[in-house]
Amino acid sequence: RWFTHFYVVSVLWNGFLLIWLFRAEFLGGSLPSWIQHVRRALGQDSQSEDTGKYSSSDCEHFSALLVLLLLWLHSCRRLAECLWTSVFSSGVIHIVQYCFGLAYYIAIGSTVLCQVPTNIRNGKVLSVEICWYHVVGVTMYIWASLHQHRCLVILANLRKSKSGKVISLSHSLPFGDWFERVSCPHYFAELLIYVSMAVTLGFHNLTWWCVVMYVLFNQALAAVLCHEFYQKNFSSYPKHRKAFIPFVF
Repeated sequence: RWFTHFYVVSVLWNGFLLIWLFRAEFLGGSLPSWIQHVRRALGQDSQSEDTGKYSSSDCEHFSALLVLLLLWLHSCRRLAECLWTSVFSSGVIHIVQYCFGLAYYIAIGSTVLCQVPTNIRNGKVLSVEICWYHVVGVTMYIWASLHQHRCLVILANLRKSKSGKVISLSHSLPFGDWFERVSCPHYFAELLIYVSMAVTLGFHNLTWWCVVMYVLFNQALAAVLCHEFYQKNFSSYPKHRKAFIPFVF
């Protein structure tokens, strides 16, 4: 239930950044000075100036705006699920993990904003240019989000009666949807959602692929621990299920 705090912060902060970027792209505003300082610290500005291949096309600008929107929508959905769908036990979270989680959801939106090309519009309004990888990325995002929601509903229903009343906080065996293949399909869907954002950015964004790698190792570790818990506590646990990625791991 402590993850609810993370999503509240993410909705507020990334919504704030989204409005800022929208104003800069469509209303002729400018990005805050601290974004430029972060870019210089990462060496991104100098890289853009030294190599002429980093042209700030409308497609690149729209990619960053679209990804920030997807990230905000993802946080909104997860917050809604924490508040009205999921049934949490009385588990606690370490204070270090809690602080890291808050910092992560602040940093992730700032990371997207730093992917906006440096010459932001110069007073010109963004001309929306939809590229093929935008369509692929958004389609993948919707597909993974739908399955993640279904799996979270399945987990919640294990602790509810048919009338929707919470009757237990114990762990039970989940079945249905992607649970037929892996122990933690909601973690796998989380990875696919971040991959979809990398696709939406045009595949080539190294910074976001580093984010994807972090999500991969983070979610894989959590999935393995959960998988081992199921195997240890349920003797009838399906042996064909993988921990994280169907048919692979």
